[in-house]
Amino acid sequence: MTFWYGSRHPVQQLRRELDRLWSGFAENVGHMAEGAWSLAGRGRPPVNIWEEDDAVRVELEVPGVKADQLELSVTGQQLAIRIERPSIEEPGVTYHRRERPVGTFHRVVRLPVPVDTGRVEAELRQGVLTITLAKTEAAKARRIYVSGSG
Repeated sequence: MTFWYGSRHPVQQLRRELDRLWSGFAENVGHMAEGAWSLAGRGRPPVNIWEEDDAVRVELEVPGVKADQLELSVTGQQLAIRIERPSIEEPGVTYHRRERPVGTFHRVVRLPVPVDTGRVEAELRQGVLTITLAKTEAAKARRIYVSGSG
């Protein structure tokens, strides 16, 4: 069922007011509302998850982050990622715009299939974190041969 409300309907007025408030908020926080890990992005780096025959791969954009600033853990079918990006204050420097987020960021992603928690590899290369999680034997696709002549 689809509802249509005229422009003077209270629901439409509320929607316009919320849009106006959100736009003003985004403008006022400036740099916070525009970065890759912004409030609009819910404070989380973008992630890609895909499945291959023997593994699940997770890829995150983490520009400027070093390996020792990352912490990963796997529990069941959930991968938890913690990123610590410290704020570096330089004496005598006045920032006019600061879009790169600082602080601690957490991301938990649900994996599409069960994985072997003892067979997980992570590599950080050129600002992209790639995590390879081996599937459990039960989660791997198997070919079923059909016997008989027809």
